[in-house]
Amino acid sequence: MDLFSSLPDPEQPQEPVHASAPLAYRMAPRTLDEYVGQEHIIGEGKLLRRAIEADRISSIILYGPPGTGKTGLSRIISHQTRSRFEWLNAATAGLDDLRKVMQRARTFRKQGMRTVLFLDEIHRFNKLQQDALLPDVEEGNLILIAATVENPFFYVNSALLSRSQVFELKSLNEDHLYRILDRAVHDAERGLGAMPLQVDEEALRHLARIADGDARKALSALEIACLTTPPGPDGTVHVTLPVAEESIQKKVVVYDRDGDQHYDTISAFIKSMRGSDPDAAVYYLAKMIYAGEDPRFIARRIIICASEDVGNADPMALVLATSALRAVELVGMPEGRIPLAQAAIYIANAPKSNACYAAIDAALADVEKNPTLEVPNHLKDASYAGAEKLGHGEGYKYPHAYGGHVEQDYLKEKKKYCIPE
Repeated sequence: MDLFSSLPDPEQPQEPVHASAPLAYRMAPRTLDEYVGQEHIIGEGKLLRRAIEADRISSIILYGPPGTGKTGLSRIISHQTRSRFEWLNAATAGLDDLRKVMQRARTFRKQGMRTVLFLDEIHRFNKLQQDALLPDVEEGNLILIAATVENPFFYVNSALLSRSQVFELKSLNEDHLYRILDRAVHDAERGLGAMPLQVDEEALRHLARIADGDARKALSALEIACLTTPPGPDGTVHVTLPVAEESIQKKVVVYDRDGDQHYDTISAFIKSMRGSDPDAAVYYLAKMIYAGEDPRFIARRIIICASEDVGNADPMALVLATSALRAVELVGMPEGRIPLAQAAIYIANAPKSNACYAAIDAALADVEKNPTLEVPNHLKDASYAGAEKLGHGEGYKYPHAYGGHVEQDYLKEKKKYCIPE
């Protein structure tokens, strides 16, 4: 037996997956040619594909929403590489499990054998556990392939990031999901092709659309539809659009309340109001409400937009926005969605001016960078005893004594922060 006799041979087919395994697991891609989506990182000639094909993988972090192929890609690497492959899930593994893997990796390295560790859900590891990986990754005792649904730049420590390449996986589009579902329907070995089955195209399209970019969700819904639908008189299971709708029940919005989706959605919401598109603003508002976002957080962002982007072009925008926050606090949800929508639509339709925002930022920058201007004597407080002896208030012109306006200096140097609205 030679050193590598226990390693998988990339030229040989993988062992069959048990028929009782979930369809999503059985249909996991076995080769890069079977892999669907993520063309920006795994397409022909792309860096990650070249590294996998050449078996020259370095430590990488795969980051993206659920069901986009992170685990599937790692399985392809595990079959393709001539290295030992270890698997850990950060949700269940502890520091002792990690140390055992690293000890085995050191032992095998002395025999000339590389170890690749696939660590799922790395964001669940605390700083101490992540730090424990550093020496062995740094010394090359193991190659880390980590997967996470959270932004690694928020959840993975910088030292580990600097030793890894980060690849972002995107949500699969409808065509990607349709191809995956269609393959599952016709694959007799791993999929549902051995069943007497008829699946209407509109049913597959519906599952692909409603799964919201998640292949696992789409395949699970297809499996439920096929296994729970009674066969017809001819013994064929017929999956129609109503059956597909029933099997997937309700669209699950991809939204995290403290990650990328949270920040991206609120950013799009504000920019839609600023850009005077009330329909887009209401869509993003609905997405946040549906996903359970704190309505007070939404209301606060509307208030900021009312001042920053509408300002004195329509002062009622701020009044309506602050009233919406008060209304949400008074009536709660779900009724609070109505004043939120009213305020968002009003601001989207209102005339726009960022003059107040620009003026205060320009003044703050001036105060920070330049010498502070002294208050002119005629504007200083003259209400206390002794102020007159100091010359405070001397020469001040009361505007109302001049019909409401009178020319006088209010700054020792002329400044121009504000533009007419």
